[in-house]
Amino acid sequence: MKKWDRRKILRTLLAANAGVALNSLLPGCAFQKPGADVFIGKVGDYNAEIASLIRRGFRELDVSEREIRGKRILLKANIVEPHYGFEHIVTNPAVVMAAAEAFLAMGASEIVVAEGAGHCRDTYRILDESGFDSILGNPKIIFVDLNYDAWWKAPNAGGKTWLSSFFLPATLKQADWIVSMPKLKTHHWAGVTLSMKNLFGVLPGSFYGWPKNPLHTAGINESIIDINATVRPHFAIVDGIVGMDGDGPIMGNAKKAGIIVMGRNLPAVDATCARCMGISPGRIKYLAAAAQSLGPISDWRIRQCGESWKAVRTDFQLPDFIEAYNGLRL
Repeated sequence: MKKWDRRKILRTLLAANAGVALNSLLPGCAFQKPGADVFIGKVGDYNAEIASLIRRGFRELDVSEREIRGKRILLKANIVEPHYGFEHIVTNPAVVMAAAEAFLAMGASEIVVAEGAGHCRDTYRILDESGFDSILGNPKIIFVDLNYDAWWKAPNAGGKTWLSSFFLPATLKQADWIVSMPKLKTHHWAGVTLSMKNLFGVLPGSFYGWPKNPLHTAGINESIIDINATVRPHFAIVDGIVGMDGDGPIMGNAKKAGIIVMGRNLPAVDATCARCMGISPGRIKYLAAAAQSLGPISDWRIRQCGESWKAVRTDFQLPDFIEAYNGLRL
């Protein structure tokens, strides 16, 4: 072992003390390595080889076949209120099918496409008007309407609302991987609705009602944190090929962004999506809160894979008459 002289020891101690001091001034920020990886892939339209792009994203994000083989994968799509000819409201079935193909190619044992729609109570209508009935021909792909699933009670792990627990569908407990698959959309109350907000749809309407008003009463932003902290999803794949801007999440306009965004950490994925939309993630209340406990949202703490968000940024329309959009522009 080399001997350290007095001057070298003193320099080391001073550097360490400076680091401690800086960390105390900037809690949660100073001297930290990037906290999450997020992949952005460019896609021209829904006829592209989306499954190949998702497989590329898996490689970039170190999702291995060993990790997926034999697993039951739940793909939680956003089918909040489907209508014929309004594909920009829901996650496109082509993206969900591509994800299913990618997981099956990696050895997944079964794919469960699941949703608990917030407005429509008719499962067959949901499948028909959203186009999701077209993906269910494969015997390894099933659909579960979470609104009518059996329940189990889980304690609220977030503690941001007054809700002490959540009643969750049994299908969630039976899944090995829970993947949030939202649409890239604005939201007239939350600012944006992405992979974290998409988990509102895992709560059964048969208990919480339509459109799940107890969550709105408890606070939308607070409920988003609590649900994510309790469910602990494993992954997110965001359909941003055609999103929605303006008066989202239902009455807005189709907005072509031409991207798929993926990652293991949902706050990091949503923060990246917000930047792609020209929105500052730190000004989205639930993302700012998520950064305290669920994952990083600062650009420097997210390692970008694939495309840079700056290269694909497409500013989404944020009408002035919607109060939730005020001050969101990046």
